[in-house]
Amino acid sequence: MSSQLPPSGSPSSPQRPKPRVAVVFGGRSSEHAISVVTAGAVLNAIDRERYEVLPIGITADGRWALTADAPERMAIADRRLPAVDDLAESDSGGVLLPVTAGSREVLYTEPGTVPKVLGDVDVVFPVLHGPYGEDGTLQGLLELSGIPYVGSGVLSSAIGMDKEYMKRVFTSFGLSVGPYTVVRPREEERDPDGVRARLTEFANRHGWPLFVKPSRAGSSMGISRVNGPEDLDGAIAEARRHDPKIIVEAMVRGREIECGVLEFEDGPRASVPAEIPPAASHDFYDFEAKYIDSAEGIVPAPLSAEETERVRGLAIRAFEAAACEGLVRADFFLTEDGRFVINEINTMPGFTPISMYPRMWRESGVDYPELIDTLIRAALRRPTGLR
Repeated sequence: MSSQLPPSGSPSSPQRPKPRVAVVFGGRSSEHAISVVTAGAVLNAIDRERYEVLPIGITADGRWALTADAPERMAIADRRLPAVDDLAESDSGGVLLPVTAGSREVLYTEPGTVPKVLGDVDVVFPVLHGPYGEDGTLQGLLELSGIPYVGSGVLSSAIGMDKEYMKRVFTSFGLSVGPYTVVRPREEERDPDGVRARLTEFANRHGWPLFVKPSRAGSSMGISRVNGPEDLDGAIAEARRHDPKIIVEAMVRGREIECGVLEFEDGPRASVPAEIPPAASHDFYDFEAKYIDSAEGIVPAPLSAEETERVRGLAIRAFEAAACEGLVRADFFLTEDGRFVINEINTMPGFTPISMYPRMWRESGVDYPELIDTLIRAALRRPTGLR
């Protein structure tokens, strides 16, 4: 296969007066396919009159590939999930970001050939989900390169990825979280019987069912609803396929409410909230309910005016507690006694056509192209480095 290389140039050259946005997607996590779907939606909606676009896909084994700018090939079709390998212009070429601060020149290499210059990149839009992209690792690389990027920085991304430390931060800022416990990898390896006994005691104290989750994963990957001790082994094994560290949460009985936060020039604002109703054919709002069977959320959520303002305020508090930037989707439970309990935040929520984050902002008066433009402009305003 031959690469269709985009024209080179600098941000100020006559060839390229528009900022160039590198949309980076795919990645090594189990959320690879959803990242590809998200990238397709972003590529389809980004204003080509305002921005040049350079699509860069990361394959499941970690190769950075120059990919086709083909949003129509990035959707879920007939329950088949897309992959970067299907979009790569070459099965061996690789994209190289600069490693020297101050240089934004991106190169493309093929084995046995001289590297080719793709030109400068003004901002990176990293639409990766899960570890090795959403967790601060890619953000650290971009900080070293001095390239602006959409979304939260290294620390905030790491907090937003690790459900244990996320809850610890929220608690320290006075936000209410549900009961949880953590199973660390060495504990599970050294004393599996002790882990089962501890989780059973946790359930006896807080009630069944429990939700066993990978501590550092999203899109409901690897999550199991456990109705009794006989199901623990299978749930732990499933969670550990995605992450050696596991978080186990007691069920919080209440309505599932989500709220988006978006950074504008005058600071973060919250969208109208949405409600995720119980999935009729699923035990909970799992991966298939979200992306395959397209379970419908209710936007805006049927809340009172007071409840709406309260959850919007809490979403911004969560955004600021974790020192986030750009965007966040904050997920809550509204309990029967009227409390909002925060479940988690997502620092790079799904941007698929059916995802809740863009739907909430569309209902708030910010359509998809404007949403993307707002995020890119926020990234271009911020310096890299300590801030």
